[in-house]
Amino acid sequence: MYRGYAQWAHPASNGMSARSKNLLLLFCVLLLGATSAFFVYPKGFGKSFLPWNLGLDLVGGSYLVYEVDMTGVSSADRGSVLSGMRDVMERRVNAFGVSEPRVTTAKVGESHQLIVELAGIKDLEEAVRQVGRPALLDFREVEVTGEGDNQKVSFLKTGLTGKYLVKAQVVSNQTTGQPIIAIDFNPEGGRLFETITSRNIGKPLAIFLDDQLISNPVVQEAIQGGKAQISGNMPQDEVGRLVKLFNAGSLPAPMHLISQQTIGASLGADSLGKAITAGLIGTAAIIIFMLGYYRVMGAVASLALVFYIVFTLAIFKLFGITMTLSGIAGFILSIGMAIDANILVFARMKEELAKGISSVGALEESFRRAWPSIRDSNISTILTSVILYYLTSSFVRGFALTLLLGVLVSMFSAITVSRIILRASIKQ
Repeated sequence: MYRGYAQWAHPASNGMSARSKNLLLLFCVLLLGATSAFFVYPKGFGKSFLPWNLGLDLVGGSYLVYEVDMTGVSSADRGSVLSGMRDVMERRVNAFGVSEPRVTTAKVGESHQLIVELAGIKDLEEAVRQVGRPALLDFREVEVTGEGDNQKVSFLKTGLTGKYLVKAQVVSNQTTGQPIIAIDFNPEGGRLFETITSRNIGKPLAIFLDDQLISNPVVQEAIQGGKAQISGNMPQDEVGRLVKLFNAGSLPAPMHLISQQTIGASLGADSLGKAITAGLIGTAAIIIFMLGYYRVMGAVASLALVFYIVFTLAIFKLFGITMTLSGIAGFILSIGMAIDANILVFARMKEELAKGISSVGALEESFRRAWPSIRDSNISTILTSVILYYLTSSFVRGFALTLLLGVLVSMFSAITVSRIILRASIKQ
């Protein structure tokens, strides 16, 4: 017979009990929810720490559509030119301090378009004039005067501009394999470039786009023939970015404003108020139904739904997602879908309790059996949202993004939060 020192002990005496652990988890969820609500609230700490990003349909602004004339650009270069022009326009719009500007490209039939969304813009006429003007690329000599810390750097225009540039492209260094920028000038530009580089050997030759310095390479030798290279330890994405900017400032692709829609700030504020009211009414209707039909379990689901709303809004704000009317619509839709998982779990729990299983056993079994249905329904919604996001543009993408994030968070709130609340309320 084994005569060791083993002994019987009550389970609760060996560390923390299961219910105590659940109560601790519930406290953590409550603390996280309160912190998220404090962060989400549009006044006080939430406003000063990280303000909401609202789209132009909520704060007012303008929706501009430019058509790009590609008749002077070869078919192979049109994609790169359009992308470069988009980058140029983004730089210009950012200079206005616009709230979360968006610049996108589109192709409608044979028309190449740039779509600019300016939310909360104050001087619209000036913004339209600056955004739509042709990109200006020019090369400048660098002059340093003074000594020591009192040096003054000046940039002197040379007359060499983007109109002399035929093309810029990314090539690889045959020796090192590193990406470099190859630039071709037309004959007149080649002669001017040779003159400029001859008097600037060992000095930088600055490149400006829209009066902003984008590159400052050093001239190694006088460059003849109108062909030059910019090399150095530059990452691939930086080389690609510079090439797009060079081409945007050189190739003949003028833009024409073909559509302009302006939304007043008062109309945007009214739309925002109506959207919030719709969300509150929808949430209240769901809570009333759950309380009336499921009683205590309905209260648990309602509490989990409140946590879901707070957590989701905190994620939207933390990641700087621009909220538009379509985005709010996607979020409101996800609120209704967030309660589906609880309904499946509670229906299964009723069946398990009817079999005479204990409350604890019924709880665990209901979540286990309901999970496959919850998983499959949410995966189908996630796939739909991803397809909408990548195959559409503008406002539809906002709807798809908020719906996608809402569904992901709802799986956490319905499965994890609801289970924690129920486990903490049921005696072990």
